[in-house]
This record gives sequence, structure tokens and C-alpha cells, in this order.
Amino acid sequence: MIEKAILKINTSAEFSVNADDIGQITWLNNTTPISKEDIEAQFPVVELEMAMADLRQKRNALLSSTDYLALSDNTLPPTTATYRQALRDLTVGLTTKDEVEAVVFPTKP
Repeated sequence: MIEKAILKINTSAEFSVNADDIGQITWLNNTTPISKEDIEAQFPVVELEMAMADLRQKRNALLSSTDYLALSDNTLPPTTATYRQALRDLTVGLTTKDEVEAVVFPTKP
């Protein structure tokens, strides 16, 4: 997570982190060091992005499992259409990792 936080601040930063320890960052090739506080301030942003990526992956897998029902030669049952829309709406309005982790997936019809 430290690496992602640093790259959110400076996308071209060159560095190494020893043992995933924020106190053991080596700045390389004249990269201007970033303060520990500034890096830590990015942690909630990175955590949210990671949680959203995981949520989207799970959601997309569930959508994929019903894709065959949404083909043009099928009539999509209303309950399935509602289910698929609920899956697509899962990510709307989520602003924190805790909100993402509290998401309840709809029940497949």
C-alpha cells in the first residue's frame, strides 16, 4: 500500500521500500522525498480504490454468470433484470473502505 500511496502523490517517483515499512523508504534517482505524513494521508484513498476493485471484480463475476440470459434472442425475466441492475448499482455512492465492505450483494433469482 505504501507504494501505491507514493505513486498517487508522484507518479514518476523512484523508490524502494524495505519490509513494507514506511520508515524504510529509499528514494532513488533524485526523486524528491515525500513526507511520511503525506504518504499516510493517501492510505484511505488507496484502501478505497483497492476495496472498490475487489467489489467490482466480484460484482462483474456475478453479472457474467447471468450474461447468457441477456442475449438478444432471450427475453430477460424482470426479476433477473432487477438483479442485474442491483449489481450494477452496488458501487454507486461508496466513499469509504468501510462502506464498500458493508455492501450486501443482492440474491440471485
